Amino acid sequence: MSEEKDQYHDERSAIRDYGVELIERGLTEGTGGNLSIRLDDEHIAISPSGVPYGDIDVWDVPVVDFDGNVLAGDREPSTELPMHLSVYEERDDVGGVVHTHSPYATAFAALGEPIPASHYLVAFAGTEVPVAEYRTHATPELGAAATEALGDEFKATLLKNHGVLTASDSLASAFDVAQMVEYCARIHHLASTVGTPDILPDEEIRRIQGKLESYGTSE
Repeated sequence: MSEEKDQYHDERSAIRDYGVELIERGLTEGTGGNLSIRLDDEHIAISPSGVPYGDIDVWDVPVVDFDGNVLAGDREPSTELPMHLSVYEERDDVGGVVHTHSPYATAFAALGEPIPASHYLVAFAGTEVPVAEYRTHATPELGAAATEALGDEFKATLLKNHGVLTASDSLASAFDVAQMVEYCARIHHLASTVGTPDILPDEEIRRIQGKLESYGTSE
């Protein structure tokens, strides 16, 4: 692959821009969390390790092949690269991955409790947001646990005692899912402090997913 400076400029810029939004929307703190985007069948761009999102230059963003080799970029890739690669390798439909430490969803991850369908917007993620088994961060084992929890059906999973992983057809969509997961976690928490939330059945959530897929489109 050519390593010309302007290659994948827009995609690498998107990593930086959505990284800034992670902070602005309260989905992580400091340099926590990470994002990636599929460039083609063999390469991804991923946020660099340990760099504040607002300080990332587009050329800092690493371009990596599916074997983990860094082909372009002035910084080291996120330490969670193995988890991102695992998702792309298992899910051909995934074009973007977002990992957050958003507080309400991470609280459920710390409890090891899925986020159920107490609000219909959980449909952005699936019939619920499941929990992946705990594995040490930045390891292939964490990637395996995350992809097992995602399966073929879900666009988000909680990483036990860690955070949230979302995967969708684009980085923009994965970011939207991350926001909805945090919103649904907050709603479920608030409702649970008052009483016992009613949980929508799977068939209703699947019906809503169908409506979401056609939202904003015309026949």
